[in-house]
Amino acid sequence: MKLLAVGDNVVDRYPSLARLYPGGNAVNVAVFAARLGASSGYLGQIGSDLAGDHMLRSLVAENVDVTATWRVQEPNAYADVELQGEDRVFLGSNRSGALFDLTREHAQVARQYDVVHAGYASSVLPHVPELAELSRVSFDFGSRYDFEQTLGFASHLFLAAYSASHLSNSEARQLVIAARAAGAQYALATRGGHGAYLSTPTGAVIFQAADRIAAVDTLGAGDAFIATVLVGLISGRSPQDALASAASHAAQVCLDHGAFGHPAPYDPASSPAEYTNLPSHAQKAINT
Repeated sequence: MKLLAVGDNVVDRYPSLARLYPGGNAVNVAVFAARLGASSGYLGQIGSDLAGDHMLRSLVAENVDVTATWRVQEPNAYADVELQGEDRVFLGSNRSGALFDLTREHAQVARQYDVVHAGYASSVLPHVPELAELSRVSFDFGSRYDFEQTLGFASHLFLAAYSASHLSNSEARQLVIAARAAGAQYALATRGGHGAYLSTPTGAVIFQAADRIAAVDTLGAGDAFIATVLVGLISGRSPQDALASAASHAAQVCLDHGAFGHPAPYDPASSPAEYTNLPSHAQKAINT
């Protein structure tokens, strides 16, 4: 099974821990899919600073193909994160370094993969119809979506995914039913510790309870859930089995800080120059 993640990457900076971690929806899904045995790739741009170097090294260490990445002469995108109990709160971010125009040449990479995944924090949404002509497409609309707008893309999607912790159980269930009725082959609504709903091509709506754990940090759990569902469904597993595995994987991600590990030191008081203006050789992707 081959999965290509397209779009955003960020380093998640934790000032209180003096650490930063590689992340971002597309990167997280690529990494989690690779850990599940998929042949995984990431298409996107990465900053030319130390944070970008760490992002690239982390992807290579996780066996994610980075031949479709490129470096840009600017700092890597970041998000500042603080923990309140087990949950994470975003203090601020600069994601401009991860945004790019998807060219026809970029899109053609999708032909090599069984499924392409992108998310709300990228600039990929307008290109979903184009990508759907080349491969199956999964899209994570997150929690701040215009539902009517998402329905306009549903018919192009293998999986339409939503973060639905702000909805009731009945609202989340109706959400996946509506997305499936609008044309998505599968529709997923994750609700954190309250479980998840998946609507399937047969019209069935399956509920999956969350695994009960003592969570440390929930960052990346939803991405792990999506990656596991995608790998399971594309590999021929039943929706029930894919959901059960997804709940277990998401729970494991919550047992440590960051989305998938690889911490690096981060000093909130340091000069930005320490994270930028690397020499020209830093522009080349690390492919070994």
